[in-house]
Amino acid sequence: MHKFGEVILSEVQYTDTFEIKKRPALVLFEDKGNIVVLGITSNLKMEGIPLTKKEGAIKDSVIKLNYIFTISEKMVEKNLFSISEGKKKKVKEELILRIR
Repeated sequence: MHKFGEVILSEVQYTDTFEIKKRPALVLFEDKGNIVVLGITSNLKMEGIPLTKKEGAIKDSVIKLNYIFTISEKMVEKNLFSISEGKKKKVKEELILRIR
């Protein structure tokens, strides 16, 4: 069972090309074998919440708050690390601001 704040390596389908690649993603929640995640990019020009190598990322990255998608448990290759409680709080706050 995957929990909020876990960073996983998973197969991700791109919306513009339908290409599937392995990419990191932040777990929001899991329900009945489906995992809702936020995409993570190493493109630091993208808008979102910074995620550093010091925090566990392979490269300095950005948690993309505008890229929410659902994957199957079968698409997860492995767990990479978990973000801090402070970073979880920031993700929640930023998501709430966007859905108001």
